[in-house]
Amino acid sequence: MAATNGAEERLMQKSYWMENSKDLTVEAMMLDSRAFDLDKEERPEVLSLLPPLLGKYVLELGAGIGRFTGELAKQADHVLAVDFIENVVQKNQSLNGHFKNASFMCADVTSPDLNFSDGSIDIIFSNWLLMYLSDKEVQQLTEKMVKWLKVGGFIFFRESCFHQSGDSKRKVNPTHYREPRFYTKVFKECQTYDGLGCPFELSLITCKCIGAYVRNKKVQNQICWLWQKVKSDDDRGFQRFLDNVQYKTNGILRYERVFGEGFVSTGGIETTKEFITKLELKKGQKVLDVGCGIGGGDFYMAEAFEVDVVGIDLSINMVSFALERAIGRQCSVEFEVADCTRKVYPVETFDVIYSRDTILHIQDKPALFRRFFKWLKPGGKILITDYCRRSGNSSEEFAEYIKQRGYDLHDVDSYGQMLKDSGFQDVIAEDRTNQFIEVLQRELDAVELSKEEFIRDFSKEDYDEIVDGWKAKLKRSKTGEQRWGLFLARKN
Repeated sequence: MAATNGAEERLMQKSYWMENSKDLTVEAMMLDSRAFDLDKEERPEVLSLLPPLLGKYVLELGAGIGRFTGELAKQADHVLAVDFIENVVQKNQSLNGHFKNASFMCADVTSPDLNFSDGSIDIIFSNWLLMYLSDKEVQQLTEKMVKWLKVGGFIFFRESCFHQSGDSKRKVNPTHYREPRFYTKVFKECQTYDGLGCPFELSLITCKCIGAYVRNKKVQNQICWLWQKVKSDDDRGFQRFLDNVQYKTNGILRYERVFGEGFVSTGGIETTKEFITKLELKKGQKVLDVGCGIGGGDFYMAEAFEVDVVGIDLSINMVSFALERAIGRQCSVEFEVADCTRKVYPVETFDVIYSRDTILHIQDKPALFRRFFKWLKPGGKILITDYCRRSGNSSEEFAEYIKQRGYDLHDVDSYGQMLKDSGFQDVIAEDRTNQFIEVLQRELDAVELSKEEFIRDFSKEDYDEIVDGWKAKLKRSKTGEQRWGLFLARKN
């Protein structure tokens, strides 16, 4: 779309929505002929992602005809529903005006007249709003929303990214189908100050694609975010380390160059195919991938075995890349930024839990394995590969490496025993260090063989870091200090 100024942008968007608001139905608001069925799945899913609403003041921006207004009003102390099309606001009021804790306002979110006291709002909710604003308008509204929020308050928003998914025909379409990384960056970098000069910013609680669209349309472009306003000096811990140190954008792309398209784990597609064969996946099974990275293994499982995959990763950067690589694949894979030690799933949700070289980051493995056990259906399987250590004492050099990385490593037998102690049966704990060495050597040889190309696409520093890192892993593995384990187990 050609660049426009603010006035032109608003005029264009208002004209677009006046045209699409003549028929005030769910189908018209969702711009999809399948809206009725989608809404039945999607609305409860979106609501389940929200923080507790009881006793909260909720500001709903871009409320439309009130598909969510009434649901929010059922729990919140008060809901103010805002939209900029007058007849749409009137329709919302006719549908939800019986809620005495709901009020309605016709206003444009970009207008200076729409303003609230700093720190007066508990939760800001929007569904399909920001994609109808210019880049500058998104940034300006974000800054205002952060000021309006109370400390500890939340912003939830959902947008269509990459491309449209509704099938309604449109004469024109001024929607901005952005990459999700745009929204993440704008909200992540937004900072505001209170009257005393204390800085505040937003901490990402989750980012995920809407499962109803994955299941029904095999698209991952419907994406939502939940942010919380925190003091800038609050400790964001491990997630910040992952995205700012270990898995920066450039670092992920370097790993992908080594491991192969879509992969950031040892052996790429080769080891993925070998290990997944052991799971004997069947069509329609549900798989949880813990530490999904950029999605290569998930795409393979979904496409080759027609299973439904949920991939979670604590790294925002990883999930952003996974979502980008999902576009056009038409497979049943959901991605979510989530902490596996805090994430909650219903008991007996999954047929398979799969994790590649991820759990080395988790300090309390027995607690995590007990969670896995609960999430698995009876007869469900778990497959893990992970970095391990030899039994006995480690050298000072290896101990320092573990400390610097924040790893929690165990010997292969102890790792297997933790699975048994968590209730798993038929536990297989294999030392695959020799295979690890072979794969590392092949990967190193390939990088060194394509040195000029690697340096051209990245830098000499990137090349040296990869080569030195692989050589160090090879040295640790050949001396026996660093091991690689494969673990397979079953829930009775």
